[in-house]
Amino acid sequence: SSLDFWLTAGPWAHKFESRFAKWLGVKYCSLTNSGSSANLLAFSALTSPLLGERRIKRGDEVITVACGFPTTVTPCIQYGAIPVFVDMTVPEYNIDVTQLEAACSSKTKAVMIAHSLGNPFDLEAVKAFCDKHNLWLVEDNCDALGSVYTIDGEEKKTGTIGDIGTSSFYPPHHMTMGEGGAVYTNNPQLHKIINSFRDWGRDCWCVGGVDNTCGCRFTRQFGELPLGYDHKYVYSHFGYNLKVTDMQAAIGCAQLEKLDDIVEARRKNFAYLKQELQGVKGLILPEAQKNSNPSWFGFLISVKEDAGFTRNELAQHLESRKIQTRNLFAGNLLKHPAFDEMRKSGEGYRIAGDLTVTDFIMNNTLWIGVYPGMTKEMLDHMIASIQDFASARI
Repeated sequence: SSLDFWLTAGPWAHKFESRFAKWLGVKYCSLTNSGSSANLLAFSALTSPLLGERRIKRGDEVITVACGFPTTVTPCIQYGAIPVFVDMTVPEYNIDVTQLEAACSSKTKAVMIAHSLGNPFDLEAVKAFCDKHNLWLVEDNCDALGSVYTIDGEEKKTGTIGDIGTSSFYPPHHMTMGEGGAVYTNNPQLHKIINSFRDWGRDCWCVGGVDNTCGCRFTRQFGELPLGYDHKYVYSHFGYNLKVTDMQAAIGCAQLEKLDDIVEARRKNFAYLKQELQGVKGLILPEAQKNSNPSWFGFLISVKEDAGFTRNELAQHLESRKIQTRNLFAGNLLKHPAFDEMRKSGEGYRIAGDLTVTDFIMNNTLWIGVYPGMTKEMLDHMIASIQDFASARI
């Protein structure tokens, strides 16, 4: 790729899109420059006038959660739609599906949520809810590449069960391009719209270096443009330029060859941590969602409120032993400075019920890595550090 010197998205990008779609088991894949851009494209596609009455308009509602990564929610807010926040469950760390009906209103148009740290949310319940109310379902699959879920008797990869799935190829994720992401779907209309938003908003679907795929480049009329205006410069959406370079895509093609092994190594590391940390007092260990086989991004640990120590104390101990920890991203997005103005005004979002469990996660939960390159000695060091800390304080 470097020697070919095709700098923008080109042959390697097209190879990756084809190979990745085949690996996922979907018809269409659009490569983009980050997982956050993938979420932006997924949401933006649902605002297209081409979708008629199902398009998301400003003021319409999107059901989501406050405990996750902000860019699952940011596109909705930036567009002027209303996120409706639903509480979580522990130890699955996913949306509480019993609250979905209470969150639904006449303005609800979509559900857009992530599979937390690789653990699929209850896709059977969420998909049935979306089908019942004719809602779009966007699966933020950025932390769950390779997770599988059995629905209607068929095992499918997460990200492929809803209308649109998204992935991230940032370095900590299951595979990487340095920076990169993907949006995928089985819906040809959504695929065309996604590519339009990604490629400046243009109406033309010719790939780079190819002209006149439609066969009528200079013979049609669009909008109020003059007849025969070059289709390559006709814009049907207010879009962006969110493509990757071909060298990034080439890295992705190489990574994709290793992805199955990476997924299995992550599962193996998670299982070993779970086995060895069972019975440590004061801790709540994660549980896989029913009907799923997660491709774990990390190992979640919650500290019980009566444990005799706090999440922060455990985190500081682990960091002192050169074990990196992370919180579950935003914890509660509504508590962050970005929400100050909206929180004070009480406008621009809605909470269905309360966020009691979300706040528990914000205050009591951290996670440690299951990176596929970890050795048994590294894992044993993590396990011993947690066991020693907990036993000394109970």
